[in-house]
Amino acid sequence: MRRSEEQAQLQLIERDEADEEEDCFEAIDKLISQGINAGDIKKLQDAGIYTCNGLMMHTKKSLIGIKGLSEAKVDKICEAAEKLVNFGYVTGSEMLLKRKSVIKITTGSQALDDLLGGGIETLSITEAFGEFRSGKTQLAHTLCVSTQLPLSMRGGNGKVAYIDTEGTFRPDRIVPIAERFGMDAGAVLDNIIYARAYTYEHQYNLLLGLAAKMSEEPFRLLILDSVIALFRVDFSGRGELAERQQKLAQMLSRLIKIAEEFNVAVYMTNQDVTF
Repeated sequence: MRRSEEQAQLQLIERDEADEEEDCFEAIDKLISQGINAGDIKKLQDAGIYTCNGLMMHTKKSLIGIKGLSEAKVDKICEAAEKLVNFGYVTGSEMLLKRKSVIKITTGSQALDDLLGGGIETLSITEAFGEFRSGKTQLAHTLCVSTQLPLSMRGGNGKVAYIDTEGTFRPDRIVPIAERFGMDAGAVLDNIIYARAYTYEHQYNLLLGLAAKMSEEPFRLLILDSVIALFRVDFSGRGELAERQQKLAQMLSRLIKIAEEFNVAVYMTNQDVTF
């Protein structure tokens, strides 16, 4: 009986915090109010752009590459987005206010939280690297649960997206972690969306597809386990090194844009294979 009362109280806290939170982005649909037609907005959404913030993170060259959008249309769309989102200079006071939206998510370890300054932060990327079996994926599983805790319990009060490149995600490991935090394991698992990536291109496309989900639901964590494994497989030899680094840089750029666009924390792992 006591456990059910605690869970009911936890749900009340989560609802209160959800009411207090505001979207940190402007939905792309709001461009209609600026004279952009629904057909062009649909073209942007088909290209994986669901917010005005995300739109402003693209170059005009890439936007013109979207089928059906001319240079004139892109100029008009960008001008409309600039009226809704300020991507110019702001004062230090405004930046201080923006930094107050940063959420620190507990790792479940007080010592590690202290080392990280309170936990892993939204609006940024946290990388864990080390040898095989050093606990990188175990931490990812723990964060899947702790992210769903209410803010008052040092959680993120949000859902989790998990991209797995090595087949290491184990939902059965989530159950005891959820029980440790006093949460319902079934509900926790339902709030995790999972995808298995098999190539670096598939991995990047999965990131593009996240925009639609994150614009509609309250996500607070994106896990990429691991970030470079598929690059090691899909690119080989010094002849492909330059292309590999370019594609990896594009992947990392996409990750930080997701973090800033939707105020989520990005946790990625990287195995140390140095001999």
